[in-house]
Amino acid sequence: MTLKSIREYAEAVRRRYLKASKREKKLILDEFCQTTGYHRKAAIRLLRHPPPATSSRRGRRSKYRLPLVEVLRRLWEVSDRICSKRLVPFLGELAAVLERQGEMRLEPQVREQLVSISPSTVDRLLKPYRSRGLRRPYSQTRSSSSLKARVPIRTFGDWEDLTPGSLQVDLVMHCGESAEGFYLTTLVAVDVATGWTECEAIWGKGQERVGAGVWHVRKRLPFMMNEIHSDNGGEFLNHILYNWCKRNNIRYTRGRPYKKNDQAHAEQKNWSAVRRVVGYDRYATKAAYQQLHRLYGLLNLYVNFFQPIRKLVGKERMGAKVRKCYDVAQTPYQRLLATAVLGEAERRDLEQEYRSLNPVKLRAEIDSELQALWSLAEYPNKTVSKRAKEAL
Repeated sequence: MTLKSIREYAEAVRRRYLKASKREKKLILDEFCQTTGYHRKAAIRLLRHPPPATSSRRGRRSKYRLPLVEVLRRLWEVSDRICSKRLVPFLGELAAVLERQGEMRLEPQVREQLVSISPSTVDRLLKPYRSRGLRRPYSQTRSSSSLKARVPIRTFGDWEDLTPGSLQVDLVMHCGESAEGFYLTTLVAVDVATGWTECEAIWGKGQERVGAGVWHVRKRLPFMMNEIHSDNGGEFLNHILYNWCKRNNIRYTRGRPYKKNDQAHAEQKNWSAVRRVVGYDRYATKAAYQQLHRLYGLLNLYVNFFQPIRKLVGKERMGAKVRKCYDVAQTPYQRLLATAVLGEAERRDLEQEYRSLNPVKLRAEIDSELQALWSLAEYPNKTVSKRAKEAL
């Protein structure tokens, strides 16, 4: 029976129940409980006290109303739909940035709720808005080089208590479904201590061009590059990069073959910073190369200043399971400011750059550059687009 039917039945029985004797009330209650499935005490309360004509929704009144949900949804979109455990610690800072840039204005009550909201509540409120993400990546491995004996191995357990300047690097191939022929690549460099990420478009995968990409990354970093760590691919493990590191007093290490966990930080950023955004299509034209440069100029700012990350701080084994503990999510910019590696002038310049950025406009520009890039993609059974031909 529906709730409406039960209330209509109770309305028909109520007058007879209130005038009945004790013996008759027992029979009426037996029949009512058997018909409706109500507990005896609940049936007594319903027959004695009729509910109000306009009944409200059962349960506790919702604390979070539509204005907060709309603000939360917008902040989630601006942060590139990151998970709630990364988003919640950054909500107050991100809302302050948008207010400073004139993108939104929060009521005091909404701001108070935004700061006190929990990750599970964020997941529940954002559930109707979650949709399928961008295209999945296509990965490729590279062969090893003769320099293995001269470059020391560094495993996944050798990355504790680091200061900014220790970077893991990797190369992402934009080859589509086939590794034959020429195609563009992306150099990904990640600082292990802070999560600071730099992406650099590379024309092909030649040793000199990859080495030049590392040089460009070093120039853009707000701190000194002290160490780099790569896999065993020939694009990194070569005399050009090895000798350059020796001349600049940069320690060079490598991971074990077929052990991606030795450069887990770079592998993770391959997905979150490149593949999840760019996709896995094939790019092989000058127009696509220039477009990647424009895209990464914006994406590097967005990832480093407005994408909070959580770092693993400990593990606890409970029987057959391992429970991982993470710190509070912070952006690479916040983590870098918390260290003592920046001078006063460098810190002031970085803070000034951060305050000049508008994450809403930055995200919109990234989406616009992505649309232009995707129009230049090549497919196995499709010729190069008209725009790409004109740029060749």
